[in-house]
Amino acid sequence: MPNGLPISAGNNPDYSSSGVNGFQPQIWSGKMIEKLYASTCFAEIANTDYEGEIKNKGDSVVIRTNPDIAINDYELGMDLTYETPESDKVEMQIDKGKYFGFRVDDVVAHQSDLKLMDNWSNDAGQQMKIQIDKVILAGAFVDVAAENAGATAGVESVGIDMGTTGAPVAITKADVIDVIVDAGTILDEQNVPDTDRWIVLPAWMCALLKKSDLKDASMTGDGTSPLRNGRIGMIDRFMVYQSNNLAKTVDGATTVTNVIFGHKKALTFASQMTKMEELPHPTKFGRLVRGLNVFGSKVIDPKAIGHLYCYKG
Repeated sequence: MPNGLPISAGNNPDYSSSGVNGFQPQIWSGKMIEKLYASTCFAEIANTDYEGEIKNKGDSVVIRTNPDIAINDYELGMDLTYETPESDKVEMQIDKGKYFGFRVDDVVAHQSDLKLMDNWSNDAGQQMKIQIDKVILAGAFVDVAAENAGATAGVESVGIDMGTTGAPVAITKADVIDVIVDAGTILDEQNVPDTDRWIVLPAWMCALLKKSDLKDASMTGDGTSPLRNGRIGMIDRFMVYQSNNLAKTVDGATTVTNVIFGHKKALTFASQMTKMEELPHPTKFGRLVRGLNVFGSKVIDPKAIGHLYCYKG
């Protein structure tokens, strides 16, 4: 109680709002709030074997395929016949582009000791990856082999239900493992190798997986926490990735997710950051930063990729 005055709210000066002569000092923190980004998985599920040298949007990558060599019966003394194998070509267009551009004012830069251009460029890079991931995951399922999707999937089984428009598959924690095993069977019947298989699941399906009878298996072979690529573990030869970038649609009154699964050889991807520039602003004190990424993706082996059309049951 200084000077005999009781301490009360009314007797405490508000230095933050009034201060001396109304002066309000500001402190710019040297730290930045950590930003959360959606996981991306395109680099894990696609190969870049044919990326080649890409310079501009509009380039293409020509991919040759192995021909099917016929095997014939042989009888002693017979004349042999010879075929002329033809190698089909698959052309991947580098027909998509994403860019970013931002300005850093000198005034803002001097008010903060943050490396603004570096931080914002890193953010632009993360956002670029997310947008590319959405494009790839949204388009890949369209090109799967007919035997690897629909209500009668399975080249041998011809009866595995992967869902169709108007009749998506309902997934619950009781059958989520069965559905993944069915996806594996579809690839088995296409003679797809056991190694390098993957499946991309939405968050709600991964949650059902962790609540299922195989709770611990969702982390099999992965002793660390999930990484930024969304990998959560191995199940039935599939490396399981979680992603919020899968394509969704409304079927009737139901929100349906287009889940994809396959082998890394099925999907190829090529990308190039063709432009990354920093230059002075022409009319203001400050700097301009801009970048252009061109890319393309293509299903080059439709038999090695499948499509599950499903919703949370």
